[in-house]
Amino acid sequence: MKIRSDILRIYQSLHTWTGIVTGVLLFIAFYAGALTIFKEPIDRWLSPPIEKMNSVVPEKFDSLVNQVLGGYPESHRGFTLKLENTESVLAPVSWSDHEGGRELDLAHSFSYATLDDSGKILVRESVPSALAELIDMLHRTAGLPFFAGHDYLGVYVLGAAAVLYFLALISGVILLLPTLVKDLFALREGKNRKRFWLDAHNIVGIASLPFHIVISLTAIVFAFHDQFYDTLSVAVYRDQPMFTRAPPSAEAFQPVNMLPVSELLNRVEQRAPNMKVTEMMFSGLDSKRPGVRVALMNTDYMVSGAREGYLGMNPYTGDIMQTGMLPGQEGLWGSIVSKFFSLHFGSYGGNMVRWLYFALGIGGAFLFYSGNLLWLEKRRKKQRRGAALPEQNLSCRVMASATVGVCLGSVAGVCLSLVSAKWLHGQMSNTNYAFLLVYYTVFLSSVAWAFWRGAARSGIELLMLCGISALAIPLTSLLASLVPTLGWTHASLATLSVDVTALIFALCFFYFARKAWHRAHYGAADSVWSLQSEKRELAEGATVYRSKPVCD
Repeated sequence: MKIRSDILRIYQSLHTWTGIVTGVLLFIAFYAGALTIFKEPIDRWLSPPIEKMNSVVPEKFDSLVNQVLGGYPESHRGFTLKLENTESVLAPVSWSDHEGGRELDLAHSFSYATLDDSGKILVRESVPSALAELIDMLHRTAGLPFFAGHDYLGVYVLGAAAVLYFLALISGVILLLPTLVKDLFALREGKNRKRFWLDAHNIVGIASLPFHIVISLTAIVFAFHDQFYDTLSVAVYRDQPMFTRAPPSAEAFQPVNMLPVSELLNRVEQRAPNMKVTEMMFSGLDSKRPGVRVALMNTDYMVSGAREGYLGMNPYTGDIMQTGMLPGQEGLWGSIVSKFFSLHFGSYGGNMVRWLYFALGIGGAFLFYSGNLLWLEKRRKKQRRGAALPEQNLSCRVMASATVGVCLGSVAGVCLSLVSAKWLHGQMSNTNYAFLLVYYTVFLSSVAWAFWRGAARSGIELLMLCGISALAIPLTSLLASLVPTLGWTHASLATLSVDVTALIFALCFFYFARKAWHRAHYGAADSVWSLQSEKRELAEGATVYRSKPVCD
């Protein structure tokens, strides 16, 4: 397929600059997003075994719920009943006197309840770990923690980045059209390192193109859904409500009159016979508009949540109030929305799809990192004007340092935050603030280090830091298994996979650090990753100074 060269230049400029503007932010979002696919195993990895309370057989759910409602009035505001007895479920019932919002919850404690052997309620209060939520926040905000209106500023920044990201995808495809068939799976190694990185960049981009299109479009909707709703409300619905709600009752309900959990489950079974109930979230039990949101799971369906679909009920009458998020019963528009949500979260197909999404997320992070490397290589070519070792301009040096500092600093920050979860347990009453402190200290220090040391040196050093940080995760578990007084370890396959995955990443980072060191000493002398210009000046007796990076 032939496309005019002037048109290709326009799309090349569009692809280059949209990628450069959003690259480092989207690297963090994709790297953290890949980890959130396995948020529950990560959360369990860092949770001590002592926090898990006894499970309760379904026949005793009614007894447990009645004792919670009768003895703890704060639970009337809302509580959650977990029907699954997985390793990540700390207790069958939990509640908090804090109304959850979109912000990261670090200080508020939760009450957890179960039954002892005699059938009496057993309650414990603790502050749950928020590290898995921190990783999810990085995925949604790229680590920009400031609030703007009702949500983090980073959510809107990433929404804008997703728009540019979509443009970069489309322009990248157009650029590849003339040579798509010939170069689709070509990965040419040799002296031309730019060609190798370009081939790898193109292969990852084209192979995962449908995934990236879905992620970019859904990210835009997630970021600006409030604005979309406000616009639709004014332009389309006007005086009519967008969402219909059941009218409130004349008087407030009393929790003592609530239907038994067993009866509610029976009615759910009648409405959704092929779905498995995972949890029931009760709210407003002493208000005029009570509700229970029932989470249902079936991996054969594409659902609107991260794992489940939802059914809304009245806990006093058992009436079905909302089915717009119930798989198979959403209606046309609800079905379309559910599929987009499911495609974003990977909430279908079981663990095989989750691992596929994990790989695609890591591949997406590579896509943005390699895009920046290609831009630096192109700038190096342009700077050659007959000089043996041209000195690059400020924008090139800033981009080189920012790429390694931001990207590798985020990776090291997440890994060391995970390790600190075990090492700081018992040393602090609330380790959630320590997670934030560790992450942002490592991240900001890495960025500052990259600018101070330059891209060539810091690239090697920060890759080593990432390798050491990732290796510290399985080493911490190994040490805890050998010396139990120092910590804890879990023997489940899910938590062991955290250690194994971290070990694989550590080996990869050490390998990358070795390649970076080799290139710094033996690669092209006019490369941003090269230290040969400094070595030459030292050999000539020049004054020792910190070398300025040049572009590769």
